[in-house]
Amino acid sequence: MTQSGTPISAADVAKVARLARLDIDEAHVVHFTEQLAKVIGHFSDIDALDLSGVGPMTQPFPLVNVLREDVEQPCLDTDEVLAAAPAADQRRFRVPPIIGLDD
Repeated sequence: MTQSGTPISAADVAKVARLARLDIDEAHVVHFTEQLAKVIGHFSDIDALDLSGVGPMTQPFPLVNVLREDVEQPCLDTDEVLAAAPAADQRRFRVPPIIGLDD
């Protein structure tokens, strides 16, 4: 909770966007702050529920046959994938460095 009583601040949203390397303008920061505050507010609704009779679970319903056979299937050609990439070098994706940059 921020000092203003909201669950998240615009500064928090801007910091997370910067850490995620998202380039969003101030209007979007305000918009996302409002949306995230509503989402986080729903957790207080969940906290208000009496769940003392509900046991811990990872899924509300049992999972059946969630694995597929491990068989080779056709896939995209490397050149085709690299042609769609913003940048490629020596048949690999080229991405901007992020390690060692300021937090």
